[in-house]
Amino acid sequence: MQVEPGLPAVSHRWWQLVFGVVCMMLIANLQYGWTLFVQPIRQAQGWSVAEIQWAFSIFIALETWLTPAGGWLVDMLGPRRGPKLTVAFGGVLVGVAWVINAYATSLPMLYLGAVVSGVGAGFIYATCVGNAVKWFPDRRGLAVGLTAAGFGAGAAVTVIPIKAMIAASGYQHTFLVFGIAQGAILVVVAWLLRAPAPGEALPPSPSRKLPQSLVSFTPREMLRSPVFWLLYVMFVSVSASGLMATAQLALIASDFGISDTVLFLGASTLAVALVVDNIMNGAARPFFGWVSDQIGREPTMVIAFSIGGLSYLLLGSLGGNPWLFVLFAGLIFFTWGEIFSLFPSTCTDAFGPKYATVNTSLLYTAKGTSALLVPFANVIKTASGSWYAVFVVAALMNFAVVALALLVLRPLRYRQARLAGAAVAVSQPGV
Repeated sequence: MQVEPGLPAVSHRWWQLVFGVVCMMLIANLQYGWTLFVQPIRQAQGWSVAEIQWAFSIFIALETWLTPAGGWLVDMLGPRRGPKLTVAFGGVLVGVAWVINAYATSLPMLYLGAVVSGVGAGFIYATCVGNAVKWFPDRRGLAVGLTAAGFGAGAAVTVIPIKAMIAASGYQHTFLVFGIAQGAILVVVAWLLRAPAPGEALPPSPSRKLPQSLVSFTPREMLRSPVFWLLYVMFVSVSASGLMATAQLALIASDFGISDTVLFLGASTLAVALVVDNIMNGAARPFFGWVSDQIGREPTMVIAFSIGGLSYLLLGSLGGNPWLFVLFAGLIFFTWGEIFSLFPSTCTDAFGPKYATVNTSLLYTAKGTSALLVPFANVIKTASGSWYAVFVVAALMNFAVVALALLVLRPLRYRQARLAGAAVAVSQPGV
């Protein structure tokens, strides 16, 4: 499936997107399937849930904060070797990590497995997102959205067989089988990956809606740009507001007194809400990515985060009704999950494709920063005596990002694009 350098690889690039989505699906259960192992580990080893969950925290921290290292490795090795070798290395680490988990008889060994899996998953995540933004300058939002959706919803394919295998053969056997299987498949798929050679991807089309820099900023140059730090603050604000509410969803439903209320076909309000929320979270990424390709990044941010802010307020006011709880919680997930498509797309539009893997990875560390703010939700709730104050704070954070997107980010991006040499021949109206 070779493509001559300099020719648009329309069909080929869609296969690259498919391979990237498959890789993301194969690491999804590291995060979203972990919950199935916690109780079996506790029962078998006698460790407390808090001790076991430190492994999850270690995984999330490294999966987030080490993505720039994976991105740097990809860009350093070049378009043909970088994605292959980095994902293959990550696949080996992911497989080894779950084998370690299978034989872990001490907490330090369990934490070692979390370290190894965090590094591997971070390298794979960085590579797949970077590949998507490089291959699809004309559909960057959609491509990154589909890739991120693979990670957000990929565990849906594996959670049922994982749960069944744990029940039938135990959690250690399940760790071993899935670790070896997912690692092996990742190594195989890795050799099908590559980034576009110079001039191979479709050139960006001049557009007032989507200014794209023709100059590729190095990571060092990007870190000196006000646009990057503005994007970082916006990412942290939206991500933290979402985590503050979504991480406490079960507690919120319980405090509203509706957690166990039967809502649909015998399913409780919380169960229905969790299913709807995961679907909405996965669907948001490609949907809003596609919308941003059509109308622009900042207008899409305004729409999404305005709906999100209103949803927080309405959940706080009307969430005592089970159906409205499901509705507004779902809208929060729908207008929060798209940050993983909108922000990488905007970053690459602003700073060019050559170093996109490491640049988008540096922006992705905002997810780790935002997680540090999550405990403040409980502080606010304790101080105010209700969750409503938490929702108000989350809404205000979303509305602040709306204002920043429209009044600050948009003019800054156009100004930087004109100075750096943009793929737009027109200036922003009114600027």
